[in-house]
Amino acid sequence: MLLAIDTSTGTSVAVVDRDGGILAETGTDDTMRHAEVVGGFIRDALAGAGVRARELSGVAGGMGPGPFTGLRVGIAAAHAFALGIGRPFVPVASHDAVAWSWYHDGGSGRLQVVTDARRREFAVSDYDGLDGDGLPVRVDGPSLSPRDDVPPTTGIRFDAHLVPAGAVGMLAELAFAARRLPIAEDAPLYLRAPDVTPSAGKRVLR
Repeated sequence: MLLAIDTSTGTSVAVVDRDGGILAETGTDDTMRHAEVVGGFIRDALAGAGVRARELSGVAGGMGPGPFTGLRVGIAAAHAFALGIGRPFVPVASHDAVAWSWYHDGGSGRLQVVTDARRREFAVSDYDGLDGDGLPVRVDGPSLSPRDDVPPTTGIRFDAHLVPAGAVGMLAELAFAARRLPIAEDAPLYLRAPDVTPSAGKRVLR
């Protein structure tokens, strides 16, 4: 069983099991209160699944793309929880989770996943079904596009306002079963530089 957390859009937390599926999931599409709600959602997801922290085999975290402020909350929470229970952390691309959920629910053909990257830009990824292990086939992205100039798609465009943590966790479970971990780098997908960068400092003359 895995705890899964994603804060790349709103905040979503779930407990999943490879055989049992999504055991519990809770969340909100509010993009401003990640730090306030993530702790309570972790508690509620574990209680809803009837699972104790020590029964988990790992923690999966959505790595974005997403805005800097929100995304880092979920990644930090997932890392901290994994460290606290002495279990591995499994990074998952958030757009991949959206795509998996869409195909798992019966979607087919080409899919374009779009999420709000703020500053009048969208984060965009394109997919073409699931592979033999049940993992989404990403053919392009993630990349940033102006809101009014998203590249056209030959398939379905899906604007995701909440990345389902249940899908994040199930992707991690499927990748583990297929011996394909890691399926994402353990680094946030911000897609743009942060607003504030360290100063080079001033040279002190003596």
